[in-house]
Amino acid sequence: MTQPTKFRSINLLILSAVFFTFAAYFAIGLSLAILPGYVHLQLGFSAVLAGLMVGLQYIATFATRHRAGRMSDTIGPKQTVRCGMAFCAASGGLMALSWMLRDYLWLSLATLACSRLLLGTGESLAATGATMWGIGRVGQEHTARVISLNGVATYVALAIGAPIGVLIESLWGFGAVGALLVLVGAASLVAATRMAPTIPPRGEPVPLGQLLRGVSPFGIALALGGMGFGVIATFITLYFAQRHWQGAALSLTCFGLCFVGARLAFARFIDRYGGFPVAIVSFCVEAAGLVLLALGHTQALAFVGSGLTGLGFSMIFPSMGVEATNCFPVAVRGSALGVYSAFVDGSLFLTGPLAGVVIVHFGYSITFLATAGAILVALAGTIWLASSSRMPVTG
Repeated sequence: MTQPTKFRSINLLILSAVFFTFAAYFAIGLSLAILPGYVHLQLGFSAVLAGLMVGLQYIATFATRHRAGRMSDTIGPKQTVRCGMAFCAASGGLMALSWMLRDYLWLSLATLACSRLLLGTGESLAATGATMWGIGRVGQEHTARVISLNGVATYVALAIGAPIGVLIESLWGFGAVGALLVLVGAASLVAATRMAPTIPPRGEPVPLGQLLRGVSPFGIALALGGMGFGVIATFITLYFAQRHWQGAALSLTCFGLCFVGARLAFARFIDRYGGFPVAIVSFCVEAAGLVLLALGHTQALAFVGSGLTGLGFSMIFPSMGVEATNCFPVAVRGSALGVYSAFVDGSLFLTGPLAGVVIVHFGYSITFLATAGAILVALAGTIWLASSSRMPVTG
């Protein structure tokens, strides 16, 4: 088999697994743009409650990451993915039920809250299981490529799902979006059932406390790196409005295109040079993008700053993830990946309110600079990790 043919064959094996990540995040994207308006404008609840409904999904994902990784290590990635897609389908059913109960406001809201918790749990199970399934199909040596393509599937799915959700709600209402979510979850569950499983490697489990101690240095760096994405995703529209600029959506497009492009172009650099060198360069690029956003005085510079931030943030998760999981035996790497992923969940959940406080008191420029400072702290920690001798955890 020639090298290009082998490369394409490996990619196809990976894509068939990370498809389930795509399905889970497509389901998330369907409701992402319409949920706040439904809670605030149609049900009549406050904007705070609307934000809470969005945040419940992140809380559920954060809380179940370790369980998802443990399931992948014990019952196998296939069963973990199947459970995740079943949760996504159930979430859609409750979403449709919430719409049918809209005359009973609090009951409708409670049903929607349960839907969000199920969706967050489904996301955690499906994405973690799909990642470990992909690694199981192509081997540990291709971990970086699996994680990278999994991230591409995530952001492409969100980009496609959000406008489709808006279109369907405008035509048939909020409940129809829930019905589509049921179909997506059910169809993906059937597809996962038909695929061949991988056998999880055998080994002794590692206690959660030991996992946290081993993963935390990498996870903290990831969380600090995630702040750049969190600040842009939450506040770039308001920042453009304050500057009386047009094209805030284009800045998000610049971020997304650079993120996906970097994942596709540079994933092999981790295998070639190692995770730490790629992470160090990535933190520098992300910090430079945020500094440009803070100090730039034109829309063009803001677009470039957003793109650089996306370019830098893109490779942080896979590069640090490879180094984090390499600290553990193969049999518990799903658990390690689940704990590691939880750090970015927590970062994205907390960045919005923390950055909002800084913006109120000091303005947008200081907020972008402070975020760049946090990323430089992550850079310093990564350089320390790279220079330290870290022995694998033996359990």
